[in-house]
Amino acid sequence: MQTTEAELATIYRDYIACLNEQDWPRLGHFVAHDVVHNGRAFGLAGYREMREGDFRDIPDLRFDVELVTCDPPNVAARLAFDCSPAGEFQGLPVNGKRVTFTENVFYEFRDGKIAQVWSVIDKAAIQAQL
Repeated sequence: MQTTEAELATIYRDYIACLNEQDWPRLGHFVAHDVVHNGRAFGLAGYREMREGDFRDIPDLRFDVELVTCDPPNVAARLAFDCSPAGEFQGLPVNGKRVTFTENVFYEFRDGKIAQVWSVIDKAAIQAQL
């Protein structure tokens, strides 16, 4: 049985809450064991490591959903960020400066979990603030 739009939106928002709470043991409830991110096969362990690294590099990181739309099994979202990366971010010397930017991200769900992620961060917006 395919997940409905409303169910998928709820799962997605719960996933974002899981990230913001840094509830890493629960991440497997939302992310498939063989997840692929931007064409790279991370697997759940690699995906978790990437997200933990995001929070290490950006101590005040918070994922804010600006827009989400669902067309099962896919989700498209625009995420907003207002944070202070500690060092380099996206190859830019942010070094603790507060920056705002967005990310456009697309997900493919399989069996109620994120199986594929395609993500593009608005690097030009960050660069313009430095």
